[in-house]
Amino acid sequence: MDLHKVFDNNEKWIQEKLSIDKDYFKKLAKGQSPEFLYIGCSDSRATAEELMGAKPGEVFVHRNIANMVISIDLNAMSVINYAVDHLKVKHVVVCGHYGCGGVKAAMQSSDLGILNPWLRNIRDVYRIHSKELNAIESEEKRYNRLVELNVKEQCVNLIKTAAVQKAFRDRGLIVHGWVFNIHTGKLIDLKIDFEKYLEDIMQIYHLD
Repeated sequence: MDLHKVFDNNEKWIQEKLSIDKDYFKKLAKGQSPEFLYIGCSDSRATAEELMGAKPGEVFVHRNIANMVISIDLNAMSVINYAVDHLKVKHVVVCGHYGCGGVKAAMQSSDLGILNPWLRNIRDVYRIHSKELNAIESEEKRYNRLVELNVKEQCVNLIKTAAVQKAFRDRGLIVHGWVFNIHTGKLIDLKIDFEKYLEDIMQIYHLD
């Protein structure tokens, strides 16, 4: 994108919105009440609102490399806490995507400097599921499966948090795991058995 076109595009976008609704920005400024918290990858090809067909105010978004939910990541934990405890979202989605550079980098043995501790969390997912993954002969299929398993493990990490546990207990919050197929544009619901995971996890990670 040409840098000089950004502000021109912004002006066109403003006029487009005002032509549909002259009070569009007045309404937008009143606040937000999203039903979804979306945790996705920072990849520039996988934008949450566009692939979901969502409007401004409908989705609260957090993005990082490979859609990770790490307990010591204060940025992610703050977003989760705010969205769940204050915005009262009804759904939390972890969405990965095929073709994820972070997941691919984690499959390799290269020293990537400051990225190493971040990618180690994905390598831990590989370690947990190594028997299944190593049985897949096709590198591409193994890569895609790791994308899916990483989403599932990040959903598990979400369920470990006090905010999610309390919101499930008090008002039925649900965690979902999705994958965006970058080759077709389709969203795939991995059909995470949220309540089963919750039941298993609560035996160890239960927080009052």
